[in-house]
Amino acid sequence: MARRADLLEFAILGLLHEGPTHGYDLRRRLNSALGPFRALSYGSLYPALRTLTDRGLIAHVDEPGMTPLSTGARAAASARPRISYQLTAEGKEHFETLARRAGTDTAEDDTFEVRFAFFARTEADIRRLILEGRRHRLQERLDAGRADRDRRREQADSWSAALAQHAEESTEREVRWLSELIDAEKRHPQDPGPQP
Repeated sequence: MARRADLLEFAILGLLHEGPTHGYDLRRRLNSALGPFRALSYGSLYPALRTLTDRGLIAHVDEPGMTPLSTGARAAASARPRISYQLTAEGKEHFETLARRAGTDTAEDDTFEVRFAFFARTEADIRRLILEGRRHRLQERLDAGRADRDRRREQADSWSAALAQHAEESTEREVRWLSELIDAEKRHPQDPGPQP
């Protein structure tokens, strides 16, 4: 639970690094772009925003206008300012400190995706450590999966075998992709990254 809260903090600060935005837009971007937050509710987002505001890492600014859910004549009468969140100087510094970390958790599925999303704001040597850690973790997973497959070869039905093969091929593909990224980082550490 604490790791997910830390990850959400990092993601919010990273998104606000791009400029001020509303809670509605933050949730939309977290849901659509960052895997671990695809089902993030407002009940999780707004307490995190409040905590970050209380810590002085972000600030909110009231903007005149209607809330995204307000429409029509009734909305004009009940229009209230929308709140935009923006990164403070302390928040920017804190995000940069977090981006410089490359612990063992950065190789985990959910953490890696979020960290990778903000690689443009991560130093080259840290990016490489994270990529190498992820590749190592996946290679361990691949080796364990192959050993398990070989042990249970006669017991597996065709559906289980197909699923295991799919998982193995997906992991192999990601290991190759990571190796390509690591090689590119070694050759050109100042390069802006892979083209989408």
